[in-house]
Amino acid sequence: MPFSSFTRNVWLLCLAQVFAFTGANVTIFLGGIVGSLLAPSLVLATLPVAAMIVGTASGTIPAAILMSKMGRRFGFMGASVLAATSALLGALAIWNELFWVYCLACLCLGVSMAFVQQYRFAAAESVPSEVAPNAISAILLAGIAGAFLGPNVANYAKDLFPEHAFVGSYIALSLMVIMPAFILSQLRVPEQRPDLHEPKGRSVKALAMQPDFILAVMAAATSYALMSFLMTATPVSMHVMDGHSIHDTGVVIQWHIVGMFLPSLFVGKLIRYYGHRTIMSLGIAAMIICIIVGQISQAFAGYWVSLVMLGVGWNFLF
Repeated sequence: MPFSSFTRNVWLLCLAQVFAFTGANVTIFLGGIVGSLLAPSLVLATLPVAAMIVGTASGTIPAAILMSKMGRRFGFMGASVLAATSALLGALAIWNELFWVYCLACLCLGVSMAFVQQYRFAAAESVPSEVAPNAISAILLAGIAGAFLGPNVANYAKDLFPEHAFVGSYIALSLMVIMPAFILSQLRVPEQRPDLHEPKGRSVKALAMQPDFILAVMAAATSYALMSFLMTATPVSMHVMDGHSIHDTGVVIQWHIVGMFLPSLFVGKLIRYYGHRTIMSLGIAAMIICIIVGQISQAFAGYWVSLVMLGVGWNFLF
């Protein structure tokens, strides 16, 4: 990866990604566990994580529209403030045992993550087109670093207030997710103006009629649904039901996120060599391994293998 060709903007975005991505992985790590403590029924334990996912999905289009009008720096800094406020709201909800307020906090954290997902596009806009894929890969690598930072800090801070477990985790999270606001205050992304004379491509209807498009959408939807289902349930299953430690639960989630994003560095080359159908078939195989291992082993190693395969399978299919 030609780091020497990266601009100052790319390095700022990479550093910001390390901190910003902690919002998602801490919620994945703790959302179900905290939910099991606060929810009126265990059936609702994973609702906070679901709220975060809904927040991210619903915030994607508004984030793009806002930044097209106000600029990326404004959007990224505002999202950082929203994330920090949401984390503090989560701490307040845990302190006062307010389940629905905690769900609201996770929803708002999800909305902030919709802006964070735009980091890679800002990085691509900041370098020559031939270097853009490498800039995007660098952002993904920074997210992996955040996957290790977030759960570890949250784990160490969970007993900051002994009578209110995990309040300290969310206070620590607020400090992590506010960092991008300071880092990206120095961001200078060139303004993007659409070319009004550029010929239009195929319509959405025409694209939707393509067999490859239908296959891709079905694979992405199925893999994301399966991943969300298993990923959100794992902390509850590991810690609450099977008695594994918070530390071990965090390690499994960390490596799951590595499995999700690390293959992105080379999966493009694999697709060029072997074709997208072959890679999708490998993704299905990884998902099957995940399910089989998850059924036969509830030991730490079983969870680890299952969740890593889940992440890899999602990457190959999504």
